[in-house]
Amino acid sequence: MNDLIAPSILSANFARLGEEVDAVIQAGADVIHFDVMDNHYVPNLTIGPIVLRALRDHGIDRPIDVHLMVKPVDRLIKEFADAGATYISIHPEATEHPHASLGLIRGAGVKAGLVLNPGTSVGVLDALLDEIDLVLVMSVNPGFGGQTFIPASLEKVRAIRSRLNDHNREVRLEIDGGIKVDNIRAAKEAGADMFVAGSAIFGSPNYGETISAMRSALNA
Repeated sequence: MNDLIAPSILSANFARLGEEVDAVIQAGADVIHFDVMDNHYVPNLTIGPIVLRALRDHGIDRPIDVHLMVKPVDRLIKEFADAGATYISIHPEATEHPHASLGLIRGAGVKAGLVLNPGTSVGVLDALLDEIDLVLVMSVNPGFGGQTFIPASLEKVRAIRSRLNDHNREVRLEIDGGIKVDNIRAAKEAGADMFVAGSAIFGSPNYGETISAMRSALNA
């Protein structure tokens, strides 16, 4: 599958969010990553489905990748699906019944993802691979932007890629946390094909140059 770059709006200027998303799309973003935190499952509070709907109404037509760091999660799935999500990813620790929660996502016509924290075993995938369209590997602990990349996450990406290669369906392998120009190639070589970057893009003076540099690193 082709490589996708997904800027995380967690690091955007929320005072002019529509303009910021327009700018990263013009700069070459493939997907918009949308971090949802509830001050319960993770110790921070961010944005809800009304913001996603506002972006769609603003005219954003790129895929929107919703990462739900919330517990409980089921009630919000339909709200984000109705607001225009393309992907919705959940943490297995945030639901009593991951299989059922993933079924809710796919039943709403949205692609379903499962998120693995640094401390989550890849074994959780074994019973769920037929229910997902995406695996998201957290290369930082969830809940805060701007954290430092955890190098051991590359081993987890390799282990998951091996499982996916043995599987009979195409499943995206996404990585999120501390992704920058100088480590995005290593993430690809480990097996990732979708790359979330927040502060590396939105904190840079030129979004286009940064995304172009990331693309060049991926294609090196």
